[in-house]
Amino acid sequence: MQEHFDVLVVGAGISGIGAGYHLQTKCPGTSYVILEGRDAIGGTWDLFKYPGLRSDSDMYTLGFRFKPWKEQEAIADAPSILKYLKETTEEFGIDKKIRFNKYVKAASWVSQESKWILEVEDTKNSDIQKISCNFLFMCSGYYSYKSGYTPEFKGVEDFHGDVIHPQKWKKDYNYINKRIIVVGSGATAVTMVPEMAKKAEHVTMLQRSPTYVVSAPEKDYLANLLRRFIPLKLSYFIVRWRNILRQHYYFRLCKKYPEGVKNAILNEVRKHLGPDYDVDTHFTPTYNPWDQRMCLVPDGDLFEQINKGKASVVTGQIEKFTQKGILLKTGEELESDVIVTATGLNLELLSDTNFTVDNKPIDLSQTITYKGMMYSGIPNLAGTFGYTNASWTLGADLTSEYVCRLINHMKKNGYDKCMPDTNSNVETDDEWLNLTSGYIKRSEHLFPKQGKKTPWRNNQNFLKDIFQIRYSKVDDGEISFSQNTS
Repeated sequence: MQEHFDVLVVGAGISGIGAGYHLQTKCPGTSYVILEGRDAIGGTWDLFKYPGLRSDSDMYTLGFRFKPWKEQEAIADAPSILKYLKETTEEFGIDKKIRFNKYVKAASWVSQESKWILEVEDTKNSDIQKISCNFLFMCSGYYSYKSGYTPEFKGVEDFHGDVIHPQKWKKDYNYINKRIIVVGSGATAVTMVPEMAKKAEHVTMLQRSPTYVVSAPEKDYLANLLRRFIPLKLSYFIVRWRNILRQHYYFRLCKKYPEGVKNAILNEVRKHLGPDYDVDTHFTPTYNPWDQRMCLVPDGDLFEQINKGKASVVTGQIEKFTQKGILLKTGEELESDVIVTATGLNLELLSDTNFTVDNKPIDLSQTITYKGMMYSGIPNLAGTFGYTNASWTLGADLTSEYVCRLINHMKKNGYDKCMPDTNSNVETDDEWLNLTSGYIKRSEHLFPKQGKKTPWRNNQNFLKDIFQIRYSKVDDGEISFSQNTS
């Protein structure tokens, strides 16, 4: 007999765990299950095993609204984040709703029955089963778990050492006393370099162009002080909102006064590295602050390792890989025992699942996004996509809240179908995400369009979204509701 649930959640990372909490708290009596394609919870924080893996957002905003973060470190490593997620699933009984090694290959909407029928593969034995649901909630992240992005480097096969992408890093890989080149200058690179430098002979961060690198304290003095004198939930609320408002203010400042913010960032880098370091070449990007995500280094650990001589930054273009390492276009050869290609991710939307509506294949890139979470012409479907300029979880929590409001509205009024309706001729543009990063530009063709006005615009603004998602009318005239009379 085919199993059926009111709501089916795909993914047991931060988004899926949050979705489980909201569903059982705000939609009592609603049956749900979480299908996870891997054999563990945590998503990103369990998938990646490379040295130094940590959050690049503070845990007071990356943590859930409903579950206070109580550790000393505001910038947390992966084991601490996984411990927090495990505690959350056990505390609220969400762990009993998760089924592992269940990969959703396809989802078909059947209007006659007003339900989704999912094709689910057991990744252990490749068996296929079908599960149906009234509402499908995709919480599967924003990138492919199969493989990361690696450009085609000339001569890779000539290199005598190991070439590893961080997404394929083995936890027990031994790099002690080795010379290492990390290709890239994004969040992964600036995380790996200072951590590996502690054990390696030397680590070189080889970048084609610089990224903004900002130092921040690993521990939050105010948060740790408040916890000593006032209840945990209250201190968490205060610090969380301070950080939300501070992030929002800083982002607006970057957009309004880019040159001033740029100078302030570079002056801080010069303070860390000294007057003789070539900051202009290695830490001065050609774009403005927050045109791409900034890189966070807790307590300036990257700068510390550079000053110790254990790490260095080289800015230049790769000509080819050689037996000994990498040859740059300038003619300089960097020798190495290990090359780490921290060159980015392959983005994908809604886990690259094959969607059909009444046997008609759906091309998500041809849809228009509604409130940044639903898609025109697709019934009873929502997907979590967090913020590019703030913590992912802020967006995930709001998305879950809205899905619960939607389900409750349908239940109260006897509806069994909801769908964003674009009959009003929504004027669109193509920029769904507001960053110029290479990994986003490579994948723009995969993403939906967005409207120029609310609610068809992906705000990327938590404060705006609170009012649009938490307090606005569910039945706003832009989304249609119906009852299946058949």
